[in-house]
Amino acid sequence: MPIASSHLQSYWHLLTRLGEVQILLPAALLAMLVLAHRADTRPLATIWLGLLGLTTLLTTASKIAFIGWGIGSAWLDFTGISGHTMFAAAVYPLLLGTLTSRLPPWGQKAAVAAGYALALLVGVSRLEVGAHSVSEVVVGLLLGGAASALAIASAGLPRARIGASLTVLVALWIVLTPVHVPPLQTHSLVTRLALSLSGSPVPHTRHAMLLGVPGH
Repeated sequence: MPIASSHLQSYWHLLTRLGEVQILLPAALLAMLVLAHRADTRPLATIWLGLLGLTTLLTTASKIAFIGWGIGSAWLDFTGISGHTMFAAAVYPLLLGTLTSRLPPWGQKAAVAAGYALALLVGVSRLEVGAHSVSEVVVGLLLGGAASALAIASAGLPRARIGASLTVLVALWIVLTPVHVPPLQTHSLVTRLALSLSGSPVPHTRHAMLLGVPGH
């Protein structure tokens, strides 16, 4: 593999980690905790938490349905919603909007837009590393993006002056964790759960689905 191509792949593998639940969930929960501490931003924290929980449930259910029962679409090349993409789209816009509450409204809205752009990049990275198909990434973007947009539309962006310490802490967490913390094997956990629930001896796979192999 050419050096330039190798470096590009390393870039995509590093970028895709920005959608991991072990990185995003602690950052999101910390931001929600700060928002919940104030009466004027508590509704946003509540709605955001509820929608994030719902989208996580739907994403996990889609994966379990395919791995355990083979419920997917060969035509769409769909085996379950991209969790990395969904989480990125559900978390980054609101997270950046919260961390930039000190900025003028236009600056805060720009940060939210940057959050959606970052989620899109995470989605592209899932394609580049061969983890998901286009349909799985698109559904993840739509689901997570709808969750964050609905939370903002329902409760508005926080205009309270969020302490700079939260911004620094979250920034350090997101920058350093992908480099120093090994990936969490969430797919293995979901696979074991799917097999336990379905009673299937082996997981259904994308390869078998595309080949039209029954019972796998």
